[in-house]
Amino acid sequence: MDDRFRIHDQLMERAKRVVPGGVYGHAVLAPPRHPRFFSEGRGCRVKDVDGNEYIDLMCSFGPNLLGMQHEAVERAAAGQRRLGNCFAGPTERWVELAEALTERIAHADWAMFQKNGTDATTLCMTIARAATGRRKILLAEGAYHGAIPWCTPSAGGVLPEDRAHLLYYRFNDLDSARAAAREAGSDLAGIMVSPFRHDAFVDQEMPSPEFARGLRGICDEHDAVLMMDEVRAGLRLARGSSWEHLGVEPDLGAWGKSLGNGYPISAVVGRESLRDAAASIYSTGSFWYSAVPMAAALECLRVVDELDLPTRLEQNGARLRAGIHGLASSHGFSLRQTGPSQMPQILFEDDADFRKGSFFAEDALARGVYFHPFHNMFLSAAHTEEVIDECLERLGPAFSALRREVGGD
Repeated sequence: MDDRFRIHDQLMERAKRVVPGGVYGHAVLAPPRHPRFFSEGRGCRVKDVDGNEYIDLMCSFGPNLLGMQHEAVERAAAGQRRLGNCFAGPTERWVELAEALTERIAHADWAMFQKNGTDATTLCMTIARAATGRRKILLAEGAYHGAIPWCTPSAGGVLPEDRAHLLYYRFNDLDSARAAAREAGSDLAGIMVSPFRHDAFVDQEMPSPEFARGLRGICDEHDAVLMMDEVRAGLRLARGSSWEHLGVEPDLGAWGKSLGNGYPISAVVGRESLRDAAASIYSTGSFWYSAVPMAAALECLRVVDELDLPTRLEQNGARLRAGIHGLASSHGFSLRQTGPSQMPQILFEDDADFRKGSFFAEDALARGVYFHPFHNMFLSAAHTEEVIDECLERLGPAFSALRREVGGD
């Protein structure tokens, strides 16, 4: 037993007796000796149940946009909590948050609220089908849009019927999207796309303007619905929708993760032309009216604008990326750093089995830096220049350890 994780390992054994697998979801993706159980966190620093502290470069896989326990967000949440959270209907926060989202997102004329990203992407598909009366949805090969049968990356419990009306294209390959649209024919309801390719295990890929505009064109030609899955990227890349800088606006947007800075809330926003379809479906959850996450989200949006956060994250991400490149080069390693700097992906060259990446992540963990060997990272407002520099100071020795592990000095 590793003394660093004595309590953690005991807790995992207890969990396995009462929870299938002990943990599931993205906690399973972590390398074997990364902690699954945590006890506290503030800003971008977290402690596991054994008291080991880390600079968290995963931001809980995205939700912590401003940093954990952000004072202004916590005040807003606490103020609403004193009044009440879960009622038989919504509070005024419901209307205020919908107003805030429709103000900031150019294509949004209305908003609906849920709890997680899977809720939002599924609702987008349902609205698209209700609006068009058609069945076929186009998805990018390998893209992650949630964790229920139509989109889960696992085959367990999934029936062919669950995906009978899904067709696939390759990200940034407009010809493949056109071919899938032809296959769908007159039954094409819509296309779902992420702002950039952020699949695990592979390099991230930014969209070409031609690809983004081409998807918009396919939907316009077929009177189909373009759906943007903003769950992972939303508020980190832009104040509004992530393709606005390309001159491309979707018809529906699915938002989540960072919207409430750790409080559970997601949203679907859409065009006026889809309002009636959205109103026609039955969509609900017992906690979807919860007011505390909405109060947190309202304050989170205010702080994002106050800080011009996407710009700040981009700059600090570039600082991290440049520093890691310098360290890797000085130790004789070649890296592929892809995707936006706010959500960096780092893969080693000649590392098909992720042995180098896994060793590097494990050694960095022991030095107090928590990240992932094959999943993109996330930066938050709490990752200041000083914190980035501290990370780099700790990662230097991790590169040295990797050099010794793979052969060298």
